[in-house]
Amino acid sequence: MITAIVTFLFHLDTVLPQLMSQSGLMVYGLIFLMIFIETGIVVLPFLPGDSLLFLCGSLAAISNSSLNPLLLIVLLGLAASLGDSLNFEIGKRFGEHISQSPRWQKIVKPKHLQQAHEFFDRHGNSAMFLGRFMPIIRTLVPFTAGGSEMKYKNFLIYNIIGGFSWVLLCIGAGFFFGNIAVVKNHFSLIMVMIVVISLLPIMIITLRNYLSNRGGLD
Repeated sequence: MITAIVTFLFHLDTVLPQLMSQSGLMVYGLIFLMIFIETGIVVLPFLPGDSLLFLCGSLAAISNSSLNPLLLIVLLGLAASLGDSLNFEIGKRFGEHISQSPRWQKIVKPKHLQQAHEFFDRHGNSAMFLGRFMPIIRTLVPFTAGGSEMKYKNFLIYNIIGGFSWVLLCIGAGFFFGNIAVVKNHFSLIMVMIVVISLLPIMIITLRNYLSNRGGLD
């Protein structure tokens, strides 16, 4: 089962077109669910987000595609917003237990939670918007916001704006650039590059914290 899921996640560029040829509605539902889970379930921040949206945009740009780009933006923007709302509630109700439980710490890494806390403290409410464009941070910031007793009204505004902006940007990039010859010929590599580039801010934060802690020890 786990092997099948991993294989599916790493071969989305071939699996999704196959599903599209069988049932367009099934693909909409599957993508909606993946975006909802990636943003809404705090223990699953590793699911594809940016790369999945880019892929959807590139598939929607094909002339005979069953995917409608505008419908994708509306549905997946809604999935991202609902996912973050669920994550906010999880953080509000169970944040302390999850962050302190040794069992949950094996999945929700304390260093990632600390990075999310620092990011939220540094940027305030706007962290809900900015965090959308950073994997892992994207999933942990609403969880952190819920645990910090942020007012849901304020959260909701940034949540909706951030969710739809993220979806629009990634799908738009895939729609306009995903079918350029060099991109199509190296699509798997492009997917990896998108993930790496998305993770750069987290890598920089981690490196800066490491150098800061090492400097304090010295």
